[in-house]
Order: sequence, then C-alpha cells, then structure tokens
Amino acid sequence: MREEDCIDLLRGAGCSDGVIAHCRAVRDLALAYASDPLVDRDLVETGALLHDIGRGVTHDLRHAEVGGEMCRSFGLDEAVAAIVERHIGAGLTADESSLLGLAPRDCMPCTLEEKIVAHADNLVKGTRAIALEERLQHAIALPRRQRKRVCRLAQEMELFR
Repeated sequence: MREEDCIDLLRGAGCSDGVIAHCRAVRDLALAYASDPLVDRDLVETGALLHDIGRGVTHDLRHAEVGGEMCRSFGLDEAVAAIVERHIGAGLTADESSLLGLAPRDCMPCTLEEKIVAHADNLVKGTRAIALEERLQHAIALPRRQRKRVCRLAQEMELFR
C-alpha cells in the first residue's frame, strides 16, 4: 500500500499530525530491520504506518484492538490488521488482554513483520528513536515478565539490523 494511501486512512480515522509523524518514524526504523529477504518489506511499511490508526478513536491500550478492527473494516489484508493488534509492547497474552479490559485474545507478535513493527514502536518515543534502556525505564511499572518479553524481542530483532 502506498504511503499516501496510509496517511489518508490515518487522517480519515481522526489521527493527529503528531500520531502520523510518530507512525512515519516507526516506519523508518522498522524498515532498518527489514533488509532480510525473508521479511515482507511492503507489509512492514504498511503495518508500521498504520500501527496507531486506532489512536484516532482512543489513546489508551484499546487503540490496538480498535485499530485492528478498523483495518478489517477497510478491507485491508489480515496481516496488516494483525500487526496493528499485536504491536503493544512485546505483545499481550489472552489473560493479560482480559485483565486490561480488552478482548480475551492472544495479541503476541508471531510473524517477523509483527515483531519488527512492535520492536520499532518500542524504540520510538514521539518521533525520536530511543535506546532500549530508555524504553525499559519507561516500562518500569510493567510486570517483570512483560519487561523480560520486551528485552527478548529486542534481542531477537537486533539480529536483523
């Protein structure tokens, strides 16, 4: 999907210029991890650009769930919707989703493309790329297993950079 089409969808969904700038920054970083021939670069680019489309509706954790549903309603590929739904931190188990008031479904990134976008989003604050250490400082309130999951995802993704 072309960048312009993604930006049109973000604007149509009510996303602010700040959210759109963040999505572009995540896209730029994600593409740095997408050089392996096994990775679908077009999917990474589209998923990264649209990962926060749900922020046009809400800025809480539900934005991923809402965004995935929006992508499906637009007729986008299920792989894009999955990237959008699974980009929170390093993913959420069905139990964690349920405890957070989300639909009780597994939202763990599984594919390389899902993992790349989740990791890139973890390393972009606003439009600024940050180090993993800074991300972990902001995640200090998360349960230990979720922090460990962010670290494991980072270790796995750094092999692709």
